[in-house]
Amino acid sequence: MNTFKQKSLYAALAGLGALGATGVAQAVSVNHDGLGQALIYPYYTVRTVPTGLLGADAAYNSLLSVVNSTASAKAVKVRFLEGKNSREVLDFNLFLSAKDVWTAAIIPTTDGAGIFTADKSCTVPAISTSSAAPNQFVNFAYVGDSGGDTLDRTREGYAEIIEMGDLIGTTAATVTHSSGVPACSSSLIRGQVARDNTVPGSGGLFGSMTLINVLKGEDFGLDPTALDGFSTVALWAEADSINPTLAQVNPKTSVVVAGFKVYVTTGWQTIPVPNAVDPVSAVLMHNNVYNEFVLDVSTHSATDWVVTMPTKREYVFKGTGAAQKLFQNNFSAGGSCDEIGLVIYDREERTRVATQDFSPPPPQRIDALCNEANVITYLTGGGTAPTVSTVFGSKNFVPVSTEFVNGWIALSFPVTSTGRHQLVGPGSTVFDTRTGGTSGTLSTTFNGLPVIGFSAIVFENSTLNIGGSTIQSNYGGNFNHKTTTSIVP
Repeated sequence: MNTFKQKSLYAALAGLGALGATGVAQAVSVNHDGLGQALIYPYYTVRTVPTGLLGADAAYNSLLSVVNSTASAKAVKVRFLEGKNSREVLDFNLFLSAKDVWTAAIIPTTDGAGIFTADKSCTVPAISTSSAAPNQFVNFAYVGDSGGDTLDRTREGYAEIIEMGDLIGTTAATVTHSSGVPACSSSLIRGQVARDNTVPGSGGLFGSMTLINVLKGEDFGLDPTALDGFSTVALWAEADSINPTLAQVNPKTSVVVAGFKVYVTTGWQTIPVPNAVDPVSAVLMHNNVYNEFVLDVSTHSATDWVVTMPTKREYVFKGTGAAQKLFQNNFSAGGSCDEIGLVIYDREERTRVATQDFSPPPPQRIDALCNEANVITYLTGGGTAPTVSTVFGSKNFVPVSTEFVNGWIALSFPVTSTGRHQLVGPGSTVFDTRTGGTSGTLSTTFNGLPVIGFSAIVFENSTLNIGGSTIQSNYGGNFNHKTTTSIVP
């Protein structure tokens, strides 16, 4: 599927170019090979969960990496956002030499989350190298938004890395490693010199996030979503600037593969009520999310789904009332809630615990997802309602009773009576990969919401006796969501 999508994209752009189409030499798209100019990491957490064995809670650490696969030095913006309202809790500038890797750990602090690194790559400002004194995540951007002002909100969220550009001249030289260490001359990675030495980026970034709970004996490895073709211009910004953001995609053109068709949409800035991030939302839009769950009692299994909406903050503002298109509500004390639909299947097509088979299954609904980085925790019903999610200990969670111990779930974002959960485009040129034909410009509507994420499943065998020794025997696995894309001409 990945190869098909990439070939489809190349074929579409080649076909459109042959027809004289303009503005398609650069367009933002999801790179299914994992390389891009912007990376969106769906979740980080330093929350704690009960160990069950040690009589105490065990905290997650989130280990981030970013890799520059190209022969050019690069400047990138690294940004962490809390999960309720997607407000920034820390960002800084990172400088990668050619073929460089940068790593860091997000760890729990007394009040919230912090970051430290053992890496030598240049950053502005400098990132702590001590796990005992990490750089504390901050709450300046969300104080007073009715979601709670404490640093506890920084304990979970998501991250993004946006390429500001390739580096040339003295700035490239000072960030390039010599015997494993770059010079990092302050005068060359700040101010006008750095700006002048930053040229349009060439992409080629990839990375990973590992959510590890050492005492629990579990970890989950995540790939970020990679956006290619993000910008044809340099996006240099000083470290004390909140820019660049996903809204600075340039040009305002998107490419989406849906089935055998490729939709190239130009002129997003010309539609009624345009939003600068619309092209990025378009490439992340899905009307259905599919994945599995396991809740088997014999293995003490549990399942959390992470459903992150990385462009939501550009449409949703503080206060009550309707959000700007796409989403239903602005952010208030109850969050920013969007109705969703759920159809829950067991492994035998049933929709409830019974001897009869039911087909087709009736839908089961929950009220809404109300956060930017949402966690759905699945339960078999009965007992006391949890106060946090079962796998990640998330506070930004929704509990859902499945009635089954295993199966799969279809989560949908139905179009509302007021037309929310739709992104109406300015018109797309559509390329059919089966026939090679290209349509004229068609009005297109993208249904659903811009989402990324994964399912995390744990299997806990408590302790096993091996050769007379008692050992902990816990396992964890994570699985990217499967999705459908609905585009209506």
